[in-house]
Parts: sequence; C-alpha cells; structure tokens
Amino acid sequence: MRVAVFSTRSYDRRFLDAANAGGRHALAYLEARLDADTAAAAEGAQAVCIFVNDRADAEALARLARLGVRLVALRCAGFNNVDLEAAQSLGIAVARVPEYSPHAVAEHALALMLALNRRIHRAHARVREGNFALEGLLGFDMHGRSVGVVGTGRIGAAVIRILAGFGCRVLAFDPQPDPACTAAGARYVALPELLRDSRIVTLHCPLTPRTRHLIDAQALAAMQPGALLVNTSRGAVIDTRAVIGALKAGTLGGLGIDVYEEEDGLFFRDLSDTVI
Repeated sequence: MRVAVFSTRSYDRRFLDAANAGGRHALAYLEARLDADTAAAAEGAQAVCIFVNDRADAEALARLARLGVRLVALRCAGFNNVDLEAAQSLGIAVARVPEYSPHAVAEHALALMLALNRRIHRAHARVREGNFALEGLLGFDMHGRSVGVVGTGRIGAAVIRILAGFGCRVLAFDPQPDPACTAAGARYVALPELLRDSRIVTLHCPLTPRTRHLIDAQALAAMQPGALLVNTSRGAVIDTRAVIGALKAGTLGGLGIDVYEEEDGLFFRDLSDTVI
C-alpha cells in the first residue's frame, strides 16, 4: 500500500521506517500539513497518515476520496480534526492510536507542575546569565494543597495516583466518575468548586464541542488568585487570549503546556516567565 504521510518530522521517518522494515508499504513523506489545498499531494496513495495539526475536514476528505484514498490513519489518539460523518459517507475508514502511555503523559504533567511551582525555568535562565539571585523563585509545598484534575480517564487517573503520593488533596471533575479514582483518594466535585478550591488545575479531557474553551475568562475568574494551570490535553481546551490576559494581569500564577491553540505560538513570545 502507498501511504502519504503528512506533517512529517525526522522522528516520524525514523519510527515509521523501522516499523516498515520489510518494505510492505511505500511511504511518501510530506512536510506539509493536510488540508483541502494540500490533499492533492496524496495522489497515487491508497492511505494517508496524519497528526494532530492536519485537517481532515469534509472538503479535504472529498478530495482524498477522488484520488482513491480509502484510509485515514492518525498517529495520535485524538480525532477531533477528522470529520467522521464525511469520512463514512465517502467510504473512507479512519484509524487512530488507541492510547499513548498514560503514565508518560501523567508524569510529564507533574513535571510541568513542579517546574512552574519551583520556578525551575526562571532559575535556569538566570543561572545561564550568571545571576544566582533567589528573589521571585519561591514556590509552595504541594503536600496538603488542593489540586484539581479535569478529566479522569487513564491519564487523569494516573495523575491522581501520583498526586496522592505527594500528599495532595485531589479534587476531580468528569461526567463519568471512576470509582478507582475515588479509591485512590480523589473527591469528585462540580467544575466551579474545583476551580475555586484548587491551587493547581491540570487538564486531561478530550477536545469536544463541550470542552472547547472550557477554561475561558469566566473559568479563570473563578480560580484562586495565583493558581497554576497545566494543559497536556488539547490546545483549544483553553481560551488562549483569555489565559494570556490572566497571565499579564497576574491573576493566573503560571501556565504549563505542551499544546497550544494558535499554531504559530506568537501569542506566547513575551510571556516566558509565566509559560513553560
């Protein structure tokens, strides 16, 4: 099978080539993101392989179908960038990664919390400049503090178990509470209560119409002054402009992210002290 791989990076080539060592498939690597304008690059392919920033909307899928593409394979767990109804009507199958290691993402989220709280990014920048001043680097004990976990799927559940080991008071929000998370020490509450009572809020929910901009200006106003926000789910779960406004106003104490809503990231250029 010939597969057009969009949004290719060096690590994609390395791992896909290793998985295709027997040469069963012909992989055509493309640096461009998939959208309606770039879909023509898949000519001659029976499948396309895409990532989180590719756009498989109805128009792009229709163009792929006319080229003979019958499979969209996502190398990610989320599929909010694929119009599933259009794919079904066009006879295009859609496959995704069932999950990443929940422990890897959970541990990364905790690393972001610790880096924000202990100002590790700021301290690192100072030391590189020969500045060993301690002013502005004071954090707080996470032990005994309330941490809010939004979304308690496998990743959120792993975060809860780690936080329990830190001695945190864990508040959780999810439309479908997990008894295992309760057994691990979490207490399920409504989202407004979680935002109000949490010193740290960490997001582990999927991006859906209901969760888009879940953390908006109203939600930020409900959070504790100086609270920390961590997002390792999807960029659009937070309202970027509202979060930046809260950071600049000093009402949000820090933001730890590995995803962002605006792809060029230009909004964050002047916020290096509060964003990692």
